[in-house]
Amino acid sequence: MTENKTVPTGASVNEFLGGVASDTRRRDAHLLVEMMARVTGTEPQMWGPSIVGFGMQHYHYESGREGDMPRVGFSPRKANLVLYVLTGAGSEARLLTRLGKHRTSISCLYINKLADVDLTVLEAMIADAWTRAGVAAECEKAMSRNGAAASRGGNHTRL
Repeated sequence: MTENKTVPTGASVNEFLGGVASDTRRRDAHLLVEMMARVTGTEPQMWGPSIVGFGMQHYHYESGREGDMPRVGFSPRKANLVLYVLTGAGSEARLLTRLGKHRTSISCLYINKLADVDLTVLEAMIADAWTRAGVAAECEKAMSRNGAAASRGGNHTRL
């Protein structure tokens, strides 16, 4: 199995953001760092060469692939800001209708510039994603404990 490329690097978030070419994108990225740090209560950390992440959660797919990823994060790409905050929860749909100009993929939210969106709604989405990632991490821990029990003859329920 291949190694994950998106891992914490120890690189400086401020140096990375200082290298963002667009003034608007750079200002927006600094604002996102402030917002995400306030919501999560954690410090930003570089994940791979271009993702600013907050917190960490472990994932495990049925295929056997597993690894760690930030609970929430973003990347200030040339084309747009990519926020890793979508969880598929029903509450997201309601918030997305109030967010402003954006587009989405499975777990990514794409925004051209923060001036295009309602920052209060965005902050609520980040808080929701942070909370849901924490719940998922607790479920993963519980499944691991149950797996250990199953190997000793205990009951094991796979979610």
